Amino acid sequence: MSSTTLDIAAPIRGAQGVTRGAAEVATSLTLAMVGAAAIWDSLRLGIGWGAEGPQSGTFPFWIGLLLAGASLANLVPVMRGKNAGAEAMFVTWPQLRLVLSVLVPTIVYVAAIPLTGIYAASATLVAYFMMRLGEFTWRSAIPAGVATAVVAFATFEIWFLVGLPKGPVEDLLGF
Repeated sequence: MSSTTLDIAAPIRGAQGVTRGAAEVATSLTLAMVGAAAIWDSLRLGIGWGAEGPQSGTFPFWIGLLLAGASLANLVPVMRGKNAGAEAMFVTWPQLRLVLSVLVPTIVYVAAIPLTGIYAASATLVAYFMMRLGEFTWRSAIPAGVATAVVAFATFEIWFLVGLPKGPVEDLLGF
């Protein structure tokens, strides 16, 4: 079993990591903040009744209010200690490290798209995942990444005529 393979059947009793209660608190607070942001921006847009009907912030306001309210309602039992199984393990540190080994490069990929274009960023991501998680050598990972970008370019730009974000590499090559 390689170091990146997760044994799901392994017992997690006594293991250290994030408890279910902590995950519920973090999720509830995060979703309540998303709801609060929707409410805030909806108030800026207007939530009243205009000449043509409801203003553009009305529907997002109510969705934000529902989201924030439901999130805070889910937080109450956890904070009171009345949530059965709150001390159960949600994720162990090795499991979380495995998730982050995919999540962090994906976030970097999305952030790189406006700077490098989708094709260069995609080629890099595929090659990185192949070398880091798939334990391929650069001799096979780099051509696979480039092939992925070429197939994506042909599919979207040539066949479907859909322009995707381009960066300096594509501009230099005249795409």
